[in-house]
Amino acid sequence: MKRLSQLARHSVTVMALVLFYSLVPSAGGQTPAAKPPDLNGSWGPYGAAGRGGDPKLAPVAASPIVVKPEYVKAYEAVRAADAEANRRGEPLASASSACLPSGMPAMMSVAVYPVEFIQTPNQVTIVSEAFMQVRRIFLDRPQAPIDEVPPGYFGRSVGHWEGDTLVVDTIGVKTSVQYQRVPHSDQMRITERIRLAAPDVLHDQITIQDPVTLEKPITYTLAYRRLPKYEMVEFVCDNNREFADEKGAVQLKLGGRGAQQ
Repeated sequence: MKRLSQLARHSVTVMALVLFYSLVPSAGGQTPAAKPPDLNGSWGPYGAAGRGGDPKLAPVAASPIVVKPEYVKAYEAVRAADAEANRRGEPLASASSACLPSGMPAMMSVAVYPVEFIQTPNQVTIVSEAFMQVRRIFLDRPQAPIDEVPPGYFGRSVGHWEGDTLVVDTIGVKTSVQYQRVPHSDQMRITERIRLAAPDVLHDQITIQDPVTLEKPITYTLAYRRLPKYEMVEFVCDNNREFADEKGAVQLKLGGRGAQQ
């Protein structure tokens, strides 16, 4: 009987210790990380209230674009030329007219085309239906030194979860890739904060920093609506007949000869 009593007391002690350690924070004083939200699937641009959207979930206004004094003249000139060309119906040459990727961050919002998130524990892959552009966000890895990343259209992206928000750092975007024709250097850094603003509404807050060309960071937010049954389709820039003339306006080749669009 004495032996049984000792065993009973030992069992109670073990159960108490198990319960205690299941309730206290893990090593380092932090509780185990919560499961990140599920971003998998296709997402289309989230419109304003006029299309049935909730104004509270629509994108907030973007911050002003302020370039450094030495870039102001060239930036204002290209913006004015862009506006005039669009007014004439002769848009200036762009990545799409040259069959090139939009790159970062423009690929996250190309007209009405959706994007697809493929989420795994070690990586989030984002596919834009427009031109089938693909970027990879490597999770919980250190970012490389900015001067060691070979320049590309999408740069190198690393991310981590802060609660329910995926925070992404992107560097190494080649200088020919632009957002709204804003000039940038090889020191540009893009920070994203991606989170579910509602169960079926996704926000991507994008901040562009460049110590060489920008007076202050540019911040804007993209909003998407979940498309549960949407299947991404093939979009290839094939047999492109557009070209830029001597003034930079996009024209269309017909029968081997240039014809105004």
